[in-house]
Amino acid sequence: MTREFPANPDPSPLLSAEMGYVPAVEMQDFRRAEWTMLRDQRRPFDAALQARHVLRALEDSAADPAFGYLVNNYRHCVQAATAALQDGRDEEYVVVALLHDIGFTMCPSNHGPFAAALLGPYVSDASRWLLEHHQLFLDFHCHDHPDEACDRDARERWRGHPHFAATAEFVARFDQGTVIPGLPEAPLSVFAPMVARIFARPPRRLSLRDD
Repeated sequence: MTREFPANPDPSPLLSAEMGYVPAVEMQDFRRAEWTMLRDQRRPFDAALQARHVLRALEDSAADPAFGYLVNNYRHCVQAATAALQDGRDEEYVVVALLHDIGFTMCPSNHGPFAAALLGPYVSDASRWLLEHHQLFLDFHCHDHPDEACDRDARERWRGHPHFAATAEFVARFDQGTVIPGLPEAPLSVFAPMVARIFARPPRRLSLRDD
């Protein structure tokens, strides 16, 4: 079956005048030179836009309602990052605190791995592991939760892991207690340059694993 395409396509503008379009329409028709061009253009594209897109997604939730917590997810994230900053943590840690729940409303049942997938290529293994597992470690603090899926002992399967203690500390100090009106909340502009620097790092390819 032959597909028909518009006679006068209206392509999206490119990021810069130095970039070029792939002339082929379908990916199955791309050739090596075109894939190479896309690969070479993708890195400056990501460096210019990725941090902006992430911050926009977070900022767009600033006025969201809450569903029972005293602060919404945006304020929780900012409170966590502000607390980490005031505690003298390094820039990567502060960004991890800011974005640890970036997927809380978009991917609620799996928001830890969501954040790990987003930040993992740009941060240390310790930070990636913390992001991926903090959601389960939080169950330890839910003493009287009625949901059977909330297991206070869930984190015990990783007892002895090199990143267990740091993840438990993060959740105890910067996660489970940063849902309180009146806690310091720095403006997002304070964190924006930090986020940009993290995403400007050369990304590493991560393999899926269950550790």
